[in-house]
Amino acid sequence: MVVSLLAGICVFPVSGEETTITDGLGREVTVPLNPDSVICSGAGCLRYLTYLQAQDKVIAVDALEVNISPDDSRAYRLANPQFGNLPIFGEFRKDDPEKITNIGPQVIFKTYTNKDEANQLQEKTGIPVVALQYGDLVDEYEDMQKTLRLMGKILNKENRAEEVISFFNERKQDLSDRTKDVPDADKISAYVGGVGCAGSHGLQGTSFAYTPFQLVAVKNVAAESAKPDMDCGDVAKESIIGWDPDMVFIDLGSQQLKSQGADALSELKKPEFEDMKAVQNGDVYGLLSFNWYTTNQESVLADAYYIGKLLYPEKFSDIDPVSEADEIYEFLVGKKLFSQINRDGFENLAFTKLSMQ
Repeated sequence: MVVSLLAGICVFPVSGEETTITDGLGREVTVPLNPDSVICSGAGCLRYLTYLQAQDKVIAVDALEVNISPDDSRAYRLANPQFGNLPIFGEFRKDDPEKITNIGPQVIFKTYTNKDEANQLQEKTGIPVVALQYGDLVDEYEDMQKTLRLMGKILNKENRAEEVISFFNERKQDLSDRTKDVPDADKISAYVGGVGCAGSHGLQGTSFAYTPFQLVAVKNVAAESAKPDMDCGDVAKESIIGWDPDMVFIDLGSQQLKSQGADALSELKKPEFEDMKAVQNGDVYGLLSFNWYTTNQESVLADAYYIGKLLYPEKFSDIDPVSEADEIYEFLVGKKLFSQINRDGFENLAFTKLSMQ
């Protein structure tokens, strides 16, 4: 019999200090309560655990968490350099069951998986595998909340999970309250180029449902090009020119392509784009890249506040985007990191007007 229901998470009592939970894929998994040792497999998993302030329970990481690059913008990783000194249990998207068994965590949390894969890993290691749905801040926000609550239940971080969810709720509501009354006719049109999508992209790489645009009143000119089950991808140069948006934003993760001259900013400076009004008026701005080992939710919020301040300054008159970003980073990962991320990852171009010379 189900004895409690926490935001859609079924919890069944069993003997001792264990609990049977229903994970993000509907699997019933028996796990120890408040385990001392865990690992996080899959993109973003360790990020959410960091939000919950359970870093001390992590005893191993995948190779991508160790091999950090100088321009890495993952706030949770920058705030926790100790992750780089932990044993490695597998490669990117490839767990090593033998290594995991030898390391011996009590629980394996796993994102971006399926039932068969989760069951096989559990069978091979003899360790409970809790599958998680990563979610997002808009369309799949319920999944994100359920995941935070489920991890919080297992890790004895239920109060912190509620604090984190309340934080996101408050920020989302604040952004909505500031811009919800903007009439459709007054919404500023914008295009964001250089959006990472399974790797770095140039100007034509965009997001058809760009979350910061969704959180404030922005008309995403690329939305009309969206295809079913396609959040991001390349659009034609002719489309960008034809849309002729009021403003162009550059996802600065594209700067990784700068040495090849294939980054979004370099491409926007080419002659074929010179007649666009955003280029003519100098309305081209740099944004934090948040697609790095899946979505950095903290940077999504930071970008949304900067965009809101830029487009509707009277509605964001009390907001300093840099201070707001640091407040968000500090609450979620424990450190004010905007200056470091901007300097090391984005050449100090984030939250600035970009030169078209």
